[in-house]
Amino acid sequence: MKNLINYIQSRFTLTNDDINLLEKCFITVNVPAQTKLLEAGKIERYVYFLSIGIVKGYQNIDGKLVIQHLVPEQDFFTSLDSFMSETPSLDYYETITDCTLVKISKLDFELLQESTTFWNDFVKTVTNEHLSCKLERVKDFQILTAKERYLKFINQYPKLALNVSVDNIASFLGIEPQSLSRIRKQITF
Repeated sequence: MKNLINYIQSRFTLTNDDINLLEKCFITVNVPAQTKLLEAGKIERYVYFLSIGIVKGYQNIDGKLVIQHLVPEQDFFTSLDSFMSETPSLDYYETITDCTLVKISKLDFELLQESTTFWNDFVKTVTNEHLSCKLERVKDFQILTAKERYLKFINQYPKLALNVSVDNIASFLGIEPQSLSRIRKQITF
């Protein structure tokens, strides 16, 4: 919970009442590695803050798992469309490592919207940050080579590069695993 409070306080000033309400609305859970948090066809009931660990988000497209999210520590994730509209998700979310998550239900999410002055602006800020990352990722797919995408990934997310399988990283970067293995052999640190 402390990581979440620090994350929010790095962007907004919180009162003691804000902190107390956050502590009431968010639930901390410890989840072992390889645990599905959400399956396609189910409705996403939570927004998660990943305090410790690594999570992947993916879709099964024609029998092929396509990794769309590798969530690092100190970041939010959810199947946003499903959470907001309460419709079945197309996404799967699964822990890669043992994780400590802080989660909030839609009811408590809405309570924070109604009861605080910071929450709506905070959600807007985080949403815009995630949108900017998505737009940059699309641009990277358009202009960077596979090797350049991998080098950027390991520079931005060294912990993910060390703790996520080659297959998952390759899928996330839009590279075949064999090609990524060749790229990794070419790189010396």
